[in-house]
Amino acid sequence: MELYNFEFKNASDEVVSMSDYKDKTLIIVNTASACGLTGQYEGLEELYEKYRDQGLEVLGFPCNQFGGQEPGTDQEIQTFCQVKFGVEFPVFQKINVNGKDAHPLYDFLKEKAPGLLGTKAIKWNFTKFLVSKDGTSIKRFAPKDEPSSMIADIEKLLN
Repeated sequence: MELYNFEFKNASDEVVSMSDYKDKTLIIVNTASACGLTGQYEGLEELYEKYRDQGLEVLGFPCNQFGGQEPGTDQEIQTFCQVKFGVEFPVFQKINVNGKDAHPLYDFLKEKAPGLLGTKAIKWNFTKFLVSKDGTSIKRFAPKDEPSSMIADIEKLLN
């Protein structure tokens, strides 16, 4: 299976394919609206605004698996992201990132870029995966890694 075979739904319940993002450098991140790290939406949006014309896409996947910190509906999440942080990058329907109901995209990402000491599970909200334009190079960033800490790696992949 390759990255571009996965599908998921946007907040309007429409199917979106990862193939829509072929030839783009991607940040794929599980998000939450009521988390101590929620402020990272701002940093992610800054990266998106700075690099989108060079081919960067940020894909947000709300997840309620960590402390119930994303309890809202998909529409409430969209409103929160736009009003509170001015988010323009796509934020999709809420998904699970761990367990038997984990979205297959996240199973793929965890397999390709395990965490510290080879752990596969996502530890918390705002775990970030940086993916090369051809979908083959995937680097994982911890929840506490600020989006700005990804700049050098992003610029390498965009060039």
